[in-house]
Amino acid sequence: MNRIAAAILIAFSTAGAALAQDAASTTAAAQAPAYNLDADVTRVMKAFQVPGIAIAIVKDGKVVVAQGFGVRKLGEPARVDGQTIFEIASNSKAFTAAALGMLVDQGKLEWDDPVIKHLPDFRMYDAYVTAEMTVRDLLTHRSGLGLGAGDLMWWPTTQFTTDEIIHNLRYIKPATSFRNSYAYDNLLYIVAGKIIASKSGKTWGETMHEWILKPVGMAGTTTSLAENAKFTNVSAPHSKINGKIAAVKPMPVDNAVGAVGINTSAEDLARWMNVLLDSGRVAKGADGKDVRLFSEKQARELWTPQTPMKISQPRPPLAATKPNFYAYGLGFQLRDYQGKMVAMHGGALQGFYSRVLLVPESKLGIAILTNAESGSSLSSLQYRLLDQYLGLAPTDWIGRVADVEREMTEKEAARLKKETATRAVASKPSLPLASYEGEYEDAWYGKAAIRRDGKKLVLSFAKTPDLTGEMEHFQHDTFIVRWKERNFNADAYVTFSLDHDGSIERMRMKPISTETDFSYDFQDLLFVPVKKEKKAD
Repeated sequence: MNRIAAAILIAFSTAGAALAQDAASTTAAAQAPAYNLDADVTRVMKAFQVPGIAIAIVKDGKVVVAQGFGVRKLGEPARVDGQTIFEIASNSKAFTAAALGMLVDQGKLEWDDPVIKHLPDFRMYDAYVTAEMTVRDLLTHRSGLGLGAGDLMWWPTTQFTTDEIIHNLRYIKPATSFRNSYAYDNLLYIVAGKIIASKSGKTWGETMHEWILKPVGMAGTTTSLAENAKFTNVSAPHSKINGKIAAVKPMPVDNAVGAVGINTSAEDLARWMNVLLDSGRVAKGADGKDVRLFSEKQARELWTPQTPMKISQPRPPLAATKPNFYAYGLGFQLRDYQGKMVAMHGGALQGFYSRVLLVPESKLGIAILTNAESGSSLSSLQYRLLDQYLGLAPTDWIGRVADVEREMTEKEAARLKKETATRAVASKPSLPLASYEGEYEDAWYGKAAIRRDGKKLVLSFAKTPDLTGEMEHFQHDTFIVRWKERNFNADAYVTFSLDHDGSIERMRMKPISTETDFSYDFQDLLFVPVKKEKKAD
């Protein structure tokens, strides 16, 4: 998720218990006209450039809303409805966590088993962490890895296998000590997915279908884009290109399914949310006994705080929103809103953002699916819907979030303008362009190559076909790579350091904009030139 959207999400995800509503406010809310959901969603789509949205709302075990708005693909007439399939990205983590809970119920593992007990070849950078990492640790974002560390092995679409990604974990240096603090990661959920596959004897996708999707009745849910091809009612992804929304090609992530593999609809998510709100119970059997996915004990584990999360100070327009607690459970963020606990999660993939919220005390579930990359659209609808269905006096969250986004976008544009204006325009690279050509290698990603194309240099990542772009000189020995896939919105600085003899010692990268999605973790790469073998005489 880009950092401006993430900042707004943090402000709202850290929203918490404001003052209780007084009797007059409650009465006014109760006597208000019938809620016009269409009007709010239409306003959000216009304000944040979102072509299509699907919403599911469940209350007291019943489906209140499961419908779509807008279009599946810009320029085409097909409408979004309650059965339209969206990629839900990291909202898949709850499915992985639930499947692990089912394995615990089956006696095939324990939450606090060492990972190496079930995957003997598993290795982290530090031997101590390798030995101590538990199944629980895989889900709680406290491994010591930095934010999004290693995501470039699966994002955007790469040629790494799942096993290669897991193997390369051993080369990623930690950012903090083990279990010291929260930092969101995806790679360890990929490891969790591998454990599920190894225990079930089937792929992660096959296991999801057999263990969860079929019992819950989620017949329109898939575990790969290849499966999506069987359906016609599928949304297209959309990204901004030069500030304008456009349909883009889908992003297969078959090597990262444990973290981001589920594609689903509003109707199917309504079924899933009702199961979660009923502590894993699917139905009552003919004998009167519960039919369950997982036990009540495992349901409590999913929503038990594991890792404290930092509570940030909201922007002034959102000052009324701040939590009393904020933590990560197993596949869910946990926090409070208006005195009630909320279990929630967001999802972000190229062209799709989503959010799922559950308020157990009120037996309320809300899912918002979009075919665009707008965290602001989710936040504004999230709080508008929570207020509505919790019976609270309404606040213009749509307008407030739009104002905050505008302010932050303007600040980022000013920062970039200043950065460009203060560069050393007259400076030149230390070496001729031909000297920058060649292969470079990073410990965990592998190889990238720089070649000349006429008077320009072109950077290409070996296992990521779409990460190819022309390099332009910025200042001194720093260049800017502009990716040919302009919808990535992830152009980056490329800086070379020279050795004492004038040869290139290393190449580092970092995103230019704070809006760049954190999964473009260029800053974690350390490329060194690949030495050419001398030919024998």
